[in-house]
Amino acid sequence: MDYDVIYIGSGNAAWQGGRFLRKAGLKILIIEESLFGGACANRGCNSKALLDAPYEIKALADNFEGVGKSGNFEVNWPDLMKFKQQRISGMSKFLDGKFKEYDLDVAHGKGILVDEHTVKVGDDTFTTDKIVICTGLKPVIPDIKGKEYLHDSTDFLDIAELPKHTIIIGAGFVGMEFASIIAEAGLEADVIIRGNMALKYFHQPYVQNVIEILKKKNIRFHFNQTVKEIIKDNNVIIDDPESKVSNVENSMNSDELLRDPQAKINNKAYENAFTVNLDSGCSITGDYVIAAMGREANVEDIGLENVGLTYTKKGIKVNGHLQTAVSNIYASGDVADVGIAKLVTVAIHHSKYLAKELLGKADEITYPVIPAVAYTIPRIATVGVPAYIAEESDDYDVHTIRYGNSYSLELKNDRTAEAKVIVDKDLNIVGAEIYAADAENVANMFTFIINKKITLKDLDEMIYAFPSSSSVCLYKLHNIHYKL
Repeated sequence: MDYDVIYIGSGNAAWQGGRFLRKAGLKILIIEESLFGGACANRGCNSKALLDAPYEIKALADNFEGVGKSGNFEVNWPDLMKFKQQRISGMSKFLDGKFKEYDLDVAHGKGILVDEHTVKVGDDTFTTDKIVICTGLKPVIPDIKGKEYLHDSTDFLDIAELPKHTIIIGAGFVGMEFASIIAEAGLEADVIIRGNMALKYFHQPYVQNVIEILKKKNIRFHFNQTVKEIIKDNNVIIDDPESKVSNVENSMNSDELLRDPQAKINNKAYENAFTVNLDSGCSITGDYVIAAMGREANVEDIGLENVGLTYTKKGIKVNGHLQTAVSNIYASGDVADVGIAKLVTVAIHHSKYLAKELLGKADEITYPVIPAVAYTIPRIATVGVPAYIAEESDDYDVHTIRYGNSYSLELKNDRTAEAKVIVDKDLNIVGAEIYAADAENVANMFTFIINKKITLKDLDEMIYAFPSSSSVCLYKLHNIHYKL
């Protein structure tokens, strides 16, 4: 065999564990048809974090409106984008250097399975003992008329100028996070949602808080709507001041639209207009349309049929060892259908586990509690037992901690910061929902508490750095401990 292990894909699901296998003496090949590091490093997490940060700062500054703020904090998107491109453009080259440092071989091109032990890349063929598929996910593009006018998250994260009016199809992570950026930029958007809720895996009262903030900033939401087609009209001017739905800024369910399906929402002028027609008969016009309908397995044309493997949109089914139906072929990261959140942190967990598994040093994979964060403005986070389950069970109690209201001075005037803490009957913390400007940091604190089974008594006996969001939230936990 040419190699002990071949990874198809170069993201965190591959190299994080591959370096340990190489250190153990195995010969490793990583195949990548695009940029080293995959989507998160080059087209997702890193880009989003960099572009989001100035708008997060703007929102924090707005907390001091009337109590010290002077002037406006404005974000120059073209300059910000230039900075983003400079930083992100070096990521793939940086990882290429790291792969060399780890003594990992690489091959550029599309990896295609020929048989259970052979992978082809262009004109080259490589043999291996084990294969790990790490090809991740790709954006879902609906099969509708005019789908060629749709943009995905990669497009938006590299756009030269922000659109005046964006139409977002979907309200998951991508849709809601982009809506927050657009809102803070002072622009407008319409969010079309097929179901009756946004960010369905998060605590809905907190999601509703975010929606109410966005509605006040020219973001409109249309629930229970399905896109039928997208039509491009150049130099369109929409001028219908008598339209019953020309002002639907606070519409939550598009009732006004449903009463007048021939009306268009906007009365704006665009050089390049795109009209999104809905199955209900309504239409929305803007100058940019984003498909934010989730992601699906990126496994087409990699030769799965040559080895008898099948897949669904959720990915390739694996067992408790991340092993596919073909015993020497594994799937890692987002492309593995394991029934839990598809996050970069989970991909890293998979990759490190597989290093142990392929060295014969692992039992079945286990998962700690996994925090998830929607990087809206403000943030929403969840970890452990969710509140909606706890509220319907006699096994748990849910305690609301409005630490922002009590400690607004210490939290940069973030008066709305709040957490719902779920405890079992022994007063052990088993879950948390967080709504705050820095919810991600508070979520990590609760993740540590839950995973390490730190008791309320333990927490009450510790001393923390003050002022900080974690310390004021932790301090409020003593009310649960003492049943105050």
